[in-house]
Amino acid sequence: MSAEPGEPDAHDRRGTPAAGAPRATEAAGTAGTAGTAGTAGTAGAAGTAGAADASEPSEGAVLREVSETPKVSETPEAPEVPEQKRVLTVLVISQVLSGAGLAAGITVGALLAEEMLGSTGLAGLPSALFTAGSALGALGVGRLCQRWGRRPGLAVGYGVGALGSLGVVLAAAVDSVPLLLLSLLVYGAGTATNLLARYAGADLASPARRGRAVSTVLFATTLGAVIGPTLVSATGEVAHAWGVPRLTGPFMLAVVAFTAAAAVLGGFLRPDPLRLARALAAGPAGPAGPAAAAEEAPAARTDRRGIATGTAVMVLTQLVMIAIMTMTPVHMRAHGHDTRAAGLVIALHVGAMFLPSPLTGLLVDRLGRVWVAVASGVTLLAAGVLAALAPPHSMATLAAALVLLGLGWNFGLISGTAIVTDAVPLAHRASTQGMVDVGIALAGATGGLASGVVVAASGFSVLAAGGALLALAVVPVLALAARPPRTSSAGAAAPVPAAGGPHACPAGHTGGEVERS
Repeated sequence: MSAEPGEPDAHDRRGTPAAGAPRATEAAGTAGTAGTAGTAGTAGAAGTAGAADASEPSEGAVLREVSETPKVSETPEAPEVPEQKRVLTVLVISQVLSGAGLAAGITVGALLAEEMLGSTGLAGLPSALFTAGSALGALGVGRLCQRWGRRPGLAVGYGVGALGSLGVVLAAAVDSVPLLLLSLLVYGAGTATNLLARYAGADLASPARRGRAVSTVLFATTLGAVIGPTLVSATGEVAHAWGVPRLTGPFMLAVVAFTAAAAVLGGFLRPDPLRLARALAAGPAGPAGPAAAAEEAPAARTDRRGIATGTAVMVLTQLVMIAIMTMTPVHMRAHGHDTRAAGLVIALHVGAMFLPSPLTGLLVDRLGRVWVAVASGVTLLAAGVLAALAPPHSMATLAAALVLLGLGWNFGLISGTAIVTDAVPLAHRASTQGMVDVGIALAGATGGLASGVVVAASGFSVLAAGGALLALAVVPVLALAARPPRTSSAGAAAPVPAAGGPHACPAGHTGGEVERS
């Protein structure tokens, strides 16, 4: 790879060591899409430093091959570039702000739709719409990031999300269902951007620290996402004072939150992590040069099975989580709980989605990607069973079920993200990971839309039990991933991906000169 016009070579950075220096080896291979999630894949010791010996598959335990493979943590860690600390700090601030906006849709979206549409069966429609909008947002923001960098891409995504939130408020004020549906679709861009920001945290991270880098960004969402649902009553009073329905209060908060996040990223995410990572990888004479060159070598093929495995884990966890979470407030209100109680349960759920992220990232890097993904399936199973058996009037039991639901989602998202990132060479990460997030968003849309129909026809318990059974599908997917490939080159180790990050641009795209801090 050669340096792109207007971007400095890596050796111009005064000898700064680049993340992703060739100190470890990882499984690599070709880009796939979210649609390939049904293909079996080798996550095999995803997050590991060496390839497992395919000549000695275990007959007694399907996952033994994974457990016997060296882990990323067993290899020396490449030093992080100095700019990584500043990048993570800015991302953390923006995630705290945007988290409050993220909570609006999941807290009162279904309640607002039920009130305006007059049907419980359509209460899952908002979730389906803003997750479908999230799919479109993931595609659009991903392409913006690929061409222009993280800063403009993420800032525009949050700006669009703010416009969608404002549209929801106006739609409720004038009682316009078409405007409500359109605005919820646009609002999805904000939720997509919130999740896509996790890739920005990994742009400059070394392979052995990717799980922790991703988890740092997700953890930052906790504060805003937990506080947001608890402000349902307070923001509702503000909305009522302004002459609009009380349920629009959280969306009014989302307008402010998304706008503030866009301003922080647009003003302070300098240098742009993606463009800097590309510049480091493009300089063959610099510290990142050998690793980047190794990734472009013929042996560094994209691991299709790894992409399919990571995608399947994230798609399944998203589908189960969205379906159960969406209808929980509706279920609670139908059995006498007020919006404050529903908001508290959702706040606990959202906290479990993001608060354990630092520990999850450490487990992903230390124990391995696949084992954490297995834990995701088991935890979601427990959440579904508990929600199905919970007495309708027991707020504590429902809250416990939603906490487990959030925790299982956290395990699945962080482990799946690491599996996919490990499987894709630098040149293909942008397109592949963008499509993976489209698949995740579409899974959420499916879960949100189906949840209202299932509850209207059969009840909340049936929905929760179905989610529990679906969560079990994570285990066979990972079991298939642990099987050795049909053909393999014994002893051939794949090179380590350079620190180009998940949305690194292929050669030929330029975003101008990389700014220095």
